[in-house]
Amino acid sequence: MSNIEHFSYDNRIVRDFCIATVLWGVVGMLVGLLAAIQMFWPAANMDIAELTFGRIRPLHTNAVIFAFVGNGMFAGIYYSLQRLCKARMFSDVLSKVNFWGWQGIIVAAALTLVLGITSSKEYAELEWPIDIAIAVVWVVFTVNLLGTVLKRRERHMYVAIWFYIATAVTVAMLHIVNSLALPVSLWKSYSIYAGVQDALVQWWYGHNAVAFFLTTPYLGLMYYFLPKAAGRPVFSYRLSIIHFWALIFIYIWAGPHHLLYSTLPDWAQSLGSVFSIMLIAPSWGGMLNGLLTLRGAWDKVRRDPVLKFFVVAVTAYGMATLEGPLLSIKSVNALAHFSDWIIAHVHTGALGWNGFLTFGMLYWLIPRLYKTELYSVKLATYHFWIGLLGMIFYVVPIYWAGVTQGLMWKQFTAEGFLQYPNFLESVTQILPMWRMRAIGGSLYLVGVFFMVYNLIKTAKSGTLEADAPAQAPALKDTPIGDETHSYRHRALERKPVVFTALALVAVAIGGLVEAIPMWVVRSNVPIIDSVKPYTPLELAGRDIYIREGCVGCHSQLVRPFRSETERYGPYSKSGEYVYDHPFLWGSKRTGPDLQRLGRKYPDAWHYKHMEDPTSTSPGSTMPRYPWLIKNQLDTSTMKKKIAVLRKLGVPYPPEMDAEVMADMRWQAQGIADGLKNAMIEVAPDREIIALIAYMQRLGTDIRTDLQTGDQP
Repeated sequence: MSNIEHFSYDNRIVRDFCIATVLWGVVGMLVGLLAAIQMFWPAANMDIAELTFGRIRPLHTNAVIFAFVGNGMFAGIYYSLQRLCKARMFSDVLSKVNFWGWQGIIVAAALTLVLGITSSKEYAELEWPIDIAIAVVWVVFTVNLLGTVLKRRERHMYVAIWFYIATAVTVAMLHIVNSLALPVSLWKSYSIYAGVQDALVQWWYGHNAVAFFLTTPYLGLMYYFLPKAAGRPVFSYRLSIIHFWALIFIYIWAGPHHLLYSTLPDWAQSLGSVFSIMLIAPSWGGMLNGLLTLRGAWDKVRRDPVLKFFVVAVTAYGMATLEGPLLSIKSVNALAHFSDWIIAHVHTGALGWNGFLTFGMLYWLIPRLYKTELYSVKLATYHFWIGLLGMIFYVVPIYWAGVTQGLMWKQFTAEGFLQYPNFLESVTQILPMWRMRAIGGSLYLVGVFFMVYNLIKTAKSGTLEADAPAQAPALKDTPIGDETHSYRHRALERKPVVFTALALVAVAIGGLVEAIPMWVVRSNVPIIDSVKPYTPLELAGRDIYIREGCVGCHSQLVRPFRSETERYGPYSKSGEYVYDHPFLWGSKRTGPDLQRLGRKYPDAWHYKHMEDPTSTSPGSTMPRYPWLIKNQLDTSTMKKKIAVLRKLGVPYPPEMDAEVMADMRWQAQGIADGLKNAMIEVAPDREIIALIAYMQRLGTDIRTDLQTGDQP
């Protein structure tokens, strides 16, 4: 007779993460709606620097990814892991550190991003002190996770736990490698990588942040909550094995498909494309495993809003993971990249997969935490239909806008000239689609408010069972069972340490194969002699460009298409970016590419463009930047910046340290004098002067090289 052990599940930590999920979800979506409105009505920022699109866009992405989805992930994991392991979490103290540490990181992120404190690396914008805090809190979570698995009372680890383990080890690896930087000050650092190497590491991280933060943990939640809500077992255990190992091994290779037609070596681009296309198989295997779990339960789906949310979530996952490989095909990528198509693709996954799965999970969890019934099934059903309608009104117009942009950018007349040489023509053409997106986002948010009300009323109608009593035999007393006809994978499920090690190996291989040649084989990043480091004033201007989030709307990468070389100039070469810490290729063109902008317009044009973009570009939806004209340039850390970049390999001579300030004053005075000749009075120590210096430098090294006939 087995000895039964009595214990309790910690529901309080699950409740706390659920509250944080709802709170940050509302905040993140409100910021996203404001950003969507600013796309067609830039005056919505009220000329407040902290509310400009360039600053709130990363706030929105970080809020919905790490605050909304992150807290939802923790809520689902902390609830399901305890029950799957038949054990309370390893440490209540670590659980609380995880919760409060994560909320502190979110608050710090919100404050720093609106203040312009950013590294500019997409989905990894936070500066080095916060990066360290993320690493510490993530280690706390991982220890708590693995500690719980090790003290489990259930012999075999269920499939959801596999995905939780893969998430824990892979996110740690991605975050640490991509965030490596040398600090200049408390809130400023430079990435240790430069140019094309930085781009490879960033999109190895960026793509797999989507894979291992937005996908694998939510697949684990799908494997737990969907069968629970349906009252049916997972369709296929064998398929779940194939799904898991194939997915985590293949996913990690796919990052370079974000860099097709860039200066990344062709072999790396091809690897990214091939593995991206291969991803269809495991991704759709997981989707089918989820949907087929509902076989025979479709009557319940019609009645139960929780299952409605889950069905749309899993379907959106399937659609997004089919579209991702499609976009990695070069001919499709040539049309879609830099356009709104990518925004629509991302939001199909974010609104459908992550959003709807989170909503369904919350509707299922809260009544059980509070030992009551859902306050209103009808209100939850209204939320489902309003949210679904909002998602459709969001993504369909933006897909339309993306295809329109891509075609207009590439269209030539019968005489061989660009049909739409003015970039603004493609902007004004899609303004109605941007307005429709804001309507769709508003509808989606209204549905969320319905949920907030419903969940509050549900909680008030019951009482939180903070420590849910449970009992189970100790692991040593748990019978192994008859495994004569079982899968060999069962043996691995009993060995969490070995399982974790194998998962880490599976996800590390792809990154190592792609990254090592980029550092070892010198020919992957050839040197161009004419490319020189930025002057101190240009470097200061570049940091202002980063602070204002300009990279969110402008690319700095001319692809080797005739449509782009006709519009912007010579296509980009990898050697142009060897001193760029970080790289600024961008991922979206709301405005034109800037890589060849230098000396295209006089200094006075840039001044007026930042003061009022419509004065130089009628119809522009770019916001005004009047504070750049008023703000005095902060030069207190310029010498330290030069010293840090020198350590990173930028060839600034040692004697330059004594000349930094004089060099800045000389170059700034020259720009100020030129503006004075154009009847513009501005002091040489204003931020606008530094930004102009940077703008006028862009692309001039390589363009001069080409004009002299010395082809790199």
